[in-house]
Amino acid sequence: MLHGWENFFIVAGTAGATLIGLLFVAVSLMAVLPPWPSAWPVGIILGLFGLSGLVYQIHVILEQRKVVLVSPDWLDWTLFSVMPVLGNVSLIAGAAGLIAEKSFAPYAIAGAITLLLLAGIYGAWDLTLWIARNRDKI
Repeated sequence: MLHGWENFFIVAGTAGATLIGLLFVAVSLMAVLPPWPSAWPVGIILGLFGLSGLVYQIHVILEQRKVVLVSPDWLDWTLFSVMPVLGNVSLIAGAAGLIAEKSFAPYAIAGAITLLLLAGIYGAWDLTLWIARNRDKI
């Protein structure tokens, strides 16, 4: 009965998630003070996320080298491997900057978010193109 409605529900779910994200942005604009007395708890959390992301990305790079289905070119290696590594390193640096109360911390965290978002967008786009080109083989 719901066959053929997959795209509608995917778009509706994505729109709902986007609206929830915008709600958090709107609420954060209203806030005057952060809910913590210092930045070190956030620094520790972001540092752990950056460290775990870096370890995971190293694991992914080692696994990518074993795959023989696709031969990635330099652009793929850069956007699938180098950019996430740089993003996680930047997140770790930003977290350390937060803990040490350095002025570069927000810039490093913003750079990390940008790099990781670009890598994710490229990955989603590349996967979409691969599925479209290989639809008959799947």
